[in-house]
Amino acid sequence: MCGRYVSTRSPEDLTRLFHVTDWLPEETLAPSWNVAPTDDVYAVLERTPRGSGAAQPKRELRPLRWGLVPSWAEDPKIGSRLINARMETVHAKPAFRRAFVKHRCLLPADGFYEWESVKDRATGKTRKQPYFVHPADEQVMALAGLYAYWRNPEVERDDDPEAWLMTCTILTTEATDAAGRLHPRMPLALTADHYDDWLDPHHEDPDDLRALLTQPADGHLDARPVSPAVNNVRNNGPELLDELAS
Repeated sequence: MCGRYVSTRSPEDLTRLFHVTDWLPEETLAPSWNVAPTDDVYAVLERTPRGSGAAQPKRELRPLRWGLVPSWAEDPKIGSRLINARMETVHAKPAFRRAFVKHRCLLPADGFYEWESVKDRATGKTRKQPYFVHPADEQVMALAGLYAYWRNPEVERDDDPEAWLMTCTILTTEATDAAGRLHPRMPLALTADHYDDWLDPHHEDPDDLRALLTQPADGHLDARPVSPAVNNVRNNGPELLDELAS
């Protein structure tokens, strides 16, 4: 699974890396070394704005809340349970299948955290040791994601900023490489040559879309032990990535 990740790239860097054409400076997010479920996160997506008359979708960088809330959900709290979608079944699950065909995105990340059960030398008790897993070349990861719109029934006007909630989820796959010894699942990242096809809202064939989902970072991932401070979502800073002395 993916329950925490790191996203520190500036919007200027992300618009350049992902060839974004639409981004609003007022939607800038602070760098985060401890992204947690229900946080706002950067997403790259393509869509045709309502009423624009544009024939071609525009590529946007915008903040979405992590934890997908399907359009049919009665309560947005369901999003806290839908932070991940399994690659193997995403096309069939009611919560994800429409988004898989219609609303795909990329979620930029520097890397992600996973935990390994280890025995504490001092106490003899088992504890969870966090690791930071990241591409060996330090390039940004483009995590495969889905997004959804949820209409708040308590707001009357569609043009009210509170009327719509946009949320997202991260696709996961079987863990390999450095992450494989830590956890059986890991977030799935796309290679640059697949960005366009994944984001294209006119691309709706489930089999073709699933063929785009390959091994993250081509299997070249490193992992290093880091401070248990990352376990507390209130802790956030570059020191969380410092390698823990053995």
